Amino acid sequence: MTTAPAQPDARTEPRGALDRFFEITKRGSSFAAEIRGGVVTFVTMAYIVILNPIILSSTTDVDGSQLNFLQLSAVTGLTAAIMTILFGLIAKLPFGFAAGLGINAFLAFSVVGEVTWPEAMGLVVINGLIIVVLSATGLRRMIFDAVPLQLKIAITVGIGLFIAFIGFVNAGFVTAAASPPVALGVGGSVATVPTLVFVLTLLLTGILVARKVKGGILIGLVSGTVLAVIIEAVWHVGAKGDDNAGGWGLSVPTLPEQLISLPDLSLVGQVDLFGAFGRIGALAALMLVFTLVFTNFFDAMGTMTGLAKEAGLADEKGDFPRLKSALIIEGVGAVVGGATSGSSNTVFIESGAGIGEGARTGFANVVTGVLFLVAMFFTPLVSIVPTEVAAAALVIVGALMMSQIRFIDLTDFSALFGVFLTVAVMPMTYSIANGIGAGFIGWVAARAFSGKAREISPLLWIVTAGFVIFFARGPIEALIG
Repeated sequence: MTTAPAQPDARTEPRGALDRFFEITKRGSSFAAEIRGGVVTFVTMAYIVILNPIILSSTTDVDGSQLNFLQLSAVTGLTAAIMTILFGLIAKLPFGFAAGLGINAFLAFSVVGEVTWPEAMGLVVINGLIIVVLSATGLRRMIFDAVPLQLKIAITVGIGLFIAFIGFVNAGFVTAAASPPVALGVGGSVATVPTLVFVLTLLLTGILVARKVKGGILIGLVSGTVLAVIIEAVWHVGAKGDDNAGGWGLSVPTLPEQLISLPDLSLVGQVDLFGAFGRIGALAALMLVFTLVFTNFFDAMGTMTGLAKEAGLADEKGDFPRLKSALIIEGVGAVVGGATSGSSNTVFIESGAGIGEGARTGFANVVTGVLFLVAMFFTPLVSIVPTEVAAAALVIVGALMMSQIRFIDLTDFSALFGVFLTVAVMPMTYSIANGIGAGFIGWVAARAFSGKAREISPLLWIVTAGFVIFFARGPIEALIG
């Protein structure tokens, strides 16, 4: 007796070439869900078109040069579009890409104090090439596995606290003082209109995020900007200066003469690949690259694993479809981001909002990427957003990143010591590199002298030795010189 072959379930059969390519039906999704998820991911990520230029244009490099705000907004949108679409087509996963907040803060507040902006972007490109090689050879996964989970999480938490601190400072909510070193506002109180706008925007955005309103950060930015425009139109607060201490910090919130314009992509290709090595020396430049690699390295892998689990695409080990391709493309994001001067691009945790709306495939990424391309033509709008409003988004994103601390076991001080140093040193020294290095050294020292040396991976010993050299690079360079 023969049994008739089982008929395929029509509900799981792909509906056309596009469905088959992205595996939409196979993953239990639909075109409607993918489009909806792609739009939601864009809405939750769109603030980066404003926030990345705010961060990168807020400081001058070692030669006194400053990046143009509108040009940065254009390349931020362009790079996010390219990388999001590329990741969707190759990795076929619903993870949006844009300029990473940890990397851009490190560039703006640490790296360009020593090198020029083109040289800094050259270091970003080198960082990306290293990540691509590590991913392609499998070494990235090996190194990631060698670093204890507590330290991986601590890096994210520390960057979150650092970003929040930058937001408070940019808003004038925290100011430098003689004793204590930092203080609240002016004379211990909120004393300027721009800082008050920051507080109101922060509270509104916090409430929206707490209520899980889709696009809460973007709504907060838009609402705060509208309020700032109204206040400026009525009271003419003006720009901050020697004769106007209570003015707006970076940009005065006034309506531009035109809302739509062709994107200015002049920053594309403004890269000096090896200039930093000649300016500050090979050792110092390598240490900066080393820090960029680590900052890029751990946050991206953790984020992708978490998103894959949320989408139901990861197995019990955290592996997900096309893992190797995903890691390689994430490295390419740094290369492309450096080449466009928009900073290293990486996967965004906000993609979880789109996944929550049903996104399961790379088709959602194509939708998100196309929307980023459209956003490039509205860059004049971003010039009206004052620093104080954008600072509120920084604080919210910092808080979201710090929430990861709940996954750290704080009962063992030999582990807590390294975690604490990582989280505390970043904002206190205004340096992500210092925080990561202090945490690694503290972890290895505390664990090794607590009888747990055998639990430390040989790779972690090597990385820690590199950070010891990083902290001693001044005397070492003097000796070499």
